[in-house]
Amino acid sequence: MAGVETFKLGDWKLQSGQTIPNAEIAYKTFGDSSSPAIIYPSWYSGTIADNEWLIGEDKALNPKKYYIIITALFGNGQSTSPSNSDIKPFPRCTFYDNVQAQYKLVTEHLGVKHARAVLGWSMGAGQTYQWATSFPDFMDIAVPFCGSAKTSLHNQVFLEGVKVALLAAKKHPSAGSCADGVLPQGEEYRTWTAEEREVGLKALGRVYAGWGFSQAFYREKVFETDLGFKDLEDFIVNFWESWALRKDPENMLVMLYTWQAADCSNQEPYNGDFKAAMQAIKAKTLVLPGKTDLYFPPEDSEIEVANMKEGIGRVEAFPSIWGHWAGGPGDSKEDLKWLDGKLREMGL
Repeated sequence: MAGVETFKLGDWKLQSGQTIPNAEIAYKTFGDSSSPAIIYPSWYSGTIADNEWLIGEDKALNPKKYYIIITALFGNGQSTSPSNSDIKPFPRCTFYDNVQAQYKLVTEHLGVKHARAVLGWSMGAGQTYQWATSFPDFMDIAVPFCGSAKTSLHNQVFLEGVKVALLAAKKHPSAGSCADGVLPQGEEYRTWTAEEREVGLKALGRVYAGWGFSQAFYREKVFETDLGFKDLEDFIVNFWESWALRKDPENMLVMLYTWQAADCSNQEPYNGDFKAAMQAIKAKTLVLPGKTDLYFPPEDSEIEVANMKEGIGRVEAFPSIWGHWAGGPGDSKEDLKWLDGKLREMGL
């Protein structure tokens, strides 16, 4: 993909005690390196290009004004992943592991000593919180949108549905939240057959279809009026199944673990104290949940901000029926305009 580069991390030690051998992090930059930096991590299954909809000379993320760095998650197919390595089974990666790698990339390789802002959608929001708690002095502004600092129990349950839909194609049940599938007795790790891959990914797409958009989105048939699909089944097949079939099942499981295990207080010096982690945030923080987001409801964002120090955080919800998709990847033009306006209000 044009403009995408990789930075060699060496053998990358993880929170789990495991290691990614010869790890690489993929990234892409926009603008001049002498401009104030903005760090913009990727989301579940998203490639670097899938973040570019928010960047432009007519937008708050203006490459004429900022040095914008998009980073890719381990497991997304561009940074080290099952699909581009011989590492099988792949070790467990957390947001902490990803952000530590991003910090090394940004500071040692790209020479950035301070960032104007860190921001991101969905799992990108989780990484934004990780940045703000791991390196509180590094950025002036944090804008997590449609995401969370810690994956809620309800969100973990949703992800169990996604996981078991995929694993069922191999006849593997889940071993529980933040755990792998259970291998049948006598079976060792093996790659996916073409049939298992297709069946599993289609099932994953159909499970996702009920969560990515809101009830009102479906009630008002926005998939027809705004996205041009002829009916519900056309939308499920040619939007959701099509999206899923472009992915690698092992990549999806690696990133799913990262999401399901997300908790920015799971690091020193917080050691699981969520309030202490939120209190450590120093950046001016604008939390933008989706009013109708079924993954990350506004109530969760309000709890996060309530735990921050006074004057640090503020919550404002996307006034949208697009559910989780209000925050990206640019399909809803009105929501894009709203988000861009909020970034400008923050001084970007």
